[in-house]
Amino acid sequence: MRRVAAAVGITPMALYRHFADREGLLNALADAGFEELAARVAQAHTAGDAEERLKKNLDAFLDFGLEKPRLFELMFLKRRKGARQFPADFRARRSPTANYFAASLEAGMEQGIFRRDDAWEITLEVGALLQALVMLYVYGRIGMSERELRKLCHRAVGRYLRGIRL
Repeated sequence: MRRVAAAVGITPMALYRHFADREGLLNALADAGFEELAARVAQAHTAGDAEERLKKNLDAFLDFGLEKPRLFELMFLKRRKGARQFPADFRARRSPTANYFAASLEAGMEQGIFRRDDAWEITLEVGALLQALVMLYVYGRIGMSERELRKLCHRAVGRYLRGIRL
């Protein structure tokens, strides 16, 4: 907390006035990250058919993860008290980022593009795939350019979507 306070130019006591401890600060950062990502996904969700919206959602997710990898890691991969969990929080629509992807999947199922299945499980599975690919790239385990990574992610999700297509 002292290092954070020094980095932002305030006293540790000022920081403690807003956050009880390190966990509170990290949760606030993660929550702000989810708000930002949800806004990006919402903007991407506005036009196109179900499959186009899924691809735009994918791009918004990749943009965020590659622009802010440490925040992305905190949001999706670090254990945090109060973090949303699958399946209960997802099915209750408490995930501001997953809601859009699941809604597009459900719309595609209604339109006869995708076969009927559990949209929330598919959302989790595709999200996990993308989270893993982004983190493998960030930590140097995928030896390709960012552009090549994006193409890989689109191919991977495309294979998945073809697998549920009618």
